[in-house]
Amino acid sequence: MRVIEGADAGAEFPLDPNAPSRILIGTSPACTIRLTDPTVSRRHAALEPVGQRYRLTDLGSTNGTFIDGVSVIEALLRGGEVIRFGSTAVRAEAEAAGLGEESAPLPSAMRFGRVLGASVAMRRLYPLCERVAKSPVPVIIEGETGTGKEVLAESLHEVSGRKGPFVVFDCTAVSPNLMEATLFGHEKGAFTGAVGSHTGLFEEADGGTLLIDEIGDLDFPLQAKLLRVIDRSELRRVGGRRSIHVDVRVLAATRRDLDKAVAAGRFRDDLFHRLAVARVELPPLRERHGDVPLLARSFAKEMAGSIDMLTPEVLARFAEYSWPGNVRELRNAVARILALGDTADQPRWPARAAGPTTAGGIDDWLDAIMSTNPAFPIARRKVLDEFERRYVERILAAHDGNVSHAARASGLALRYFRLVKARQQQK
Repeated sequence: MRVIEGADAGAEFPLDPNAPSRILIGTSPACTIRLTDPTVSRRHAALEPVGQRYRLTDLGSTNGTFIDGVSVIEALLRGGEVIRFGSTAVRAEAEAAGLGEESAPLPSAMRFGRVLGASVAMRRLYPLCERVAKSPVPVIIEGETGTGKEVLAESLHEVSGRKGPFVVFDCTAVSPNLMEATLFGHEKGAFTGAVGSHTGLFEEADGGTLLIDEIGDLDFPLQAKLLRVIDRSELRRVGGRRSIHVDVRVLAATRRDLDKAVAAGRFRDDLFHRLAVARVELPPLRERHGDVPLLARSFAKEMAGSIDMLTPEVLARFAEYSWPGNVRELRNAVARILALGDTADQPRWPARAAGPTTAGGIDDWLDAIMSTNPAFPIARRKVLDEFERRYVERILAAHDGNVSHAARASGLALRYFRLVKARQQQK
């Protein structure tokens, strides 16, 4: 990609057809193609290898993405196009785009540590994970809920060879007023109820790795203190007067777009810069073509269940489903099959994502509602009730029954989500 107009004119960005994740374009330090043009969004667009070409996707940028003067949301590059991001124009050189060239062979490995996957999307990640694991720098692990961010973080720790423990701090599981004491510890009498001194998670992880899960939910005032600890490798307990040195590697995981959080003032830019030294983006399960049967069989073995229960029909239906809850939802589905057998098919069996409907599918329950020729308001109410029941059931299963997490993922206020859940339980 050659910049032909704008603040970065003359800059060239060679592209790797075996890039481990999307190639981000924008002004953020997380971007591989980093531009300085202020009219370019932090994460403006992304490139993704597709065979010997690249798919260009606009990421909801402020000023849009244009190819040869046409506004696009997604396009497949042939080579030679002029692409405009804000006031910057970039030419997609055919040679740089890899057109007509053979890509280097992908690794044959099917796993990295505890992370399993033989799809192209996963095998692209493994070389990056190997390099990142051996480095002491902070890492941001991005991905949708349920993609396995914590499993990858633990694998990075194990491969790193660090002798200390692997410790997890979940920002969504601790109230804001307890976050500082949980991370950094506290001295006796530091606050009401502090009847003794307490070591924090940083001290517990000394010599090892600390994963800060869902760091996008970290209390804003605490972000400056976290930055100080990462920079200086020392902390001070709440109510303490002395500094304590710690040797901790920090990994951060998030389902959120931290660039948007920075732009909105919810996340500190300097902390983001410090954490984004390395970045790994885990693909959703729907983009890991061929991995569903592999993962399903692996989960069945872990649970000491019979793989024979994962019949060809079961695996075929699994392969057709979109898995909005990703690997976590698949694991739960396998557990239900092993525990309940055929009875798991209704009503908890994942519906097909597309294609013709079959017995027990959408057509069946719609026909059942319509068969009594109800008035329109009654029919609409029954359809909505059935949708709510299935939706609540599915989203709760994807979040292991955690109502707070399910409400957050659904985009509903916790109070309203509980009302919907209670209404469905009463029916």
